[in-house]
Amino acid sequence: MLSTHQRRAFVCATALALLGAGLPSVAAAADERPDLSRFHDQEITWSACPGDGLPEGLQCGKVTVPLDYADPAAGTLDLAMARFGATGGSRGSVVLNFGGPGGPGVAELSGGGADFMGLTNGYDVVAFDPRGVGRSSPVSCGDAMYADDPEPGADTEPDPAEQEEGQGQEQGQEQGQEADSGDDPRAALEVLRKVAAECAEHSGPVMDHIGTVDAARDLDVMRAALGDEKLNYLGFSYGTRLGAVYAAQFPERTGRMVLDGVDTLTEPLSEQGLAGARGQQTALEDFLDWCTRDIGCAFGQDSRSAREEVVRLIGSLDEDPVPSDFGIPFSGQDLVGAIGQALYSKDLWPALSQALTSLVRDGDTRGIMGFSAGGGAVPGVGDGGGDGGLVDEGDVPFDNLPAALMAVNCADDPDRPGADRIIADMDRLRAEYERASPVFGRYRLAEALMCFGRPRGTSYIREEVRDVDTPKMLLVGTRGDPATPYRWTTQTADRLGPAAVVLDNKGQGHTGYSSSKCVHRKVDDFLLYGRLPADGSSCGSEE
Repeated sequence: MLSTHQRRAFVCATALALLGAGLPSVAAAADERPDLSRFHDQEITWSACPGDGLPEGLQCGKVTVPLDYADPAAGTLDLAMARFGATGGSRGSVVLNFGGPGGPGVAELSGGGADFMGLTNGYDVVAFDPRGVGRSSPVSCGDAMYADDPEPGADTEPDPAEQEEGQGQEQGQEQGQEADSGDDPRAALEVLRKVAAECAEHSGPVMDHIGTVDAARDLDVMRAALGDEKLNYLGFSYGTRLGAVYAAQFPERTGRMVLDGVDTLTEPLSEQGLAGARGQQTALEDFLDWCTRDIGCAFGQDSRSAREEVVRLIGSLDEDPVPSDFGIPFSGQDLVGAIGQALYSKDLWPALSQALTSLVRDGDTRGIMGFSAGGGAVPGVGDGGGDGGLVDEGDVPFDNLPAALMAVNCADDPDRPGADRIIADMDRLRAEYERASPVFGRYRLAEALMCFGRPRGTSYIREEVRDVDTPKMLLVGTRGDPATPYRWTTQTADRLGPAAVVLDNKGQGHTGYSSSKCVHRKVDDFLLYGRLPADGSSCGSEE
């Protein structure tokens, strides 16, 4: 979740839409695809990763992919990669994607590689920064993230030429509240239009070729460059969408595939936002049930009144934000974002409780702001795209994570509401979101505006990713997942067809591999030895 400083980045990322990023083309028949042999024939050169304090054995490299798969001669991108080599005899690689979209895989593997050391018994464990993310031609909106908020009640009209009719709202866990603008949504749309030029200036040509369809093609280039006949893959959250698209595009090259925290392939964006609000509300109530058993809980010892206290605290901070160490006010919606991030894992509950106590009793925002997610360490750098080599780690734009999240999600979605439709639906949507969650509903409502102005994204995922002709794959759904509800696991399994095998994790938190020893063991057994659990089998909540 993002602070006010970071939430402005979501406005910028949405403004990328107003310039019209290109649609990713759908998968063509094999005999129509351009010759990609020079990309498939490359070899990756691995060497020690630059920087201090990195885990022992981590190696870095890069792979070159076409900027435009329809015209491979038009330019290239270098994608950053990292790996832990196999400790014994290697049978190839297993490629990881940690989700997002917008999550940099190299940094995630560096910081969390210990979770995957069991897989090095048979594989090189590989992660990568997808196109537009991290060190791989990162998208950015530059200084547009500091654009002024729209004035309430401003009577402004977006350019009708920039509006495209359709339906649906944007998915995304952390959305900028500047896009909510309950007083006058048109003012927010005008802000998005005005910052669009800066977003184009800072993102470079990768913006016209971003999205999961192209990222799946990049995966196939990686597979070949790694020397693997088939892709073995472990994807989390958004990474499950990427894995499913790969399986649909390249079924004959799909090896052992695990999808953990399964994303929807079909639900309209408005429904996705509501699902997220409901999931986060449930997770918050579980947290408060736990917190109020402790005399030190900031909201007392009664869970029902604690829920009311949380709502009151958010309202109070929205009316009168408190200062923060970053020199910007900390509002109620900033608090909502930080709480939502902390609820991803039950392991974070003690730290969340302590941070809330510091906020309530001392007005100290440092602990709670520590849960806010962000991009790179340095804001607003470089042109963020183009041909050639990787950008330096210090040159990753501060707003890259939210900018990439919006760019990919919008490129993947074919629905587009125009301004009139958004405004006509706003009261109904607001009521539905607030019913779904009195805490997270308003925060998620901003998703209704996130793709405004973009051309339609690809319809390939919604229409074609189904009935895959692949070997068996393992889908893990967690009952208490606040981001990807369990029903998405079973729905996606039905859509993918007989190849999909479901593992029911009866625990809490987002995804199961890192939080459940049972899930971890069953996933490793499948990837290493091909041993699949029975379809519909489960892991207990305490395993």
